Amino acid sequence: MAGPRPVVLSGPSGAGKSTLMKRLLKDYEGVFGFSVSHTTRNPRPGEEEGKDYHYTTREAMQEGIDNGDFIENAEFSGNMYGTSKSAIEDVQAKNLICILDVDIQGVRNIKETDLDPIYISIQPPSMEILEKRLRDRQTESEESLQKRLDAARQDMELSKEPGVFDVVIINDDLDKAYGELTAILSDEIKKVQEVKS
Repeated sequence: MAGPRPVVLSGPSGAGKSTLMKRLLKDYEGVFGFSVSHTTRNPRPGEEEGKDYHYTTREAMQEGIDNGDFIENAEFSGNMYGTSKSAIEDVQAKNLICILDVDIQGVRNIKETDLDPIYISIQPPSMEILEKRLRDRQTESEESLQKRLDAARQDMELSKEPGVFDVVIINDDLDKAYGELTAILSDEIKKVQEVKS
């Protein structure tokens, strides 16, 4: 796939990935594009089809996976999630840096492909802070919250393994984390800006 190197953002729910990503997309409009994932879960209030996710059925998604249409996929809390090759190609066709927001399973799947992205892990300062952030959202049942926290513990351990990520950013201060993120991506950002100017 041609175009600028994609960016894989990973990290547990509540680490601040979405907040950092939204800021990046806003500050660098016309530089980044978000690869919209597919999911079998129902939309949350305020989420839009094609913007937040492509909402689909389990049958349709499984068929796509079986046909090799997905670069990565995972199951979480009984719902399927995945990134289709076409979602990435749509972004790259516009000469944008494609951002993929995936879990640790997704990172492993992508490492098996020829995508060659920059792998960035966004991690919370601690499990306690992460739990508080997730509880403050008030979007989860207790059971769902515990599943997310278990997944987060595994994610935090795996992010320490050498060679999994190019960089790990601890998000204890949003501005500092954002500064680290933009510094890592500065070369790719310049490439896109030069083409556009």
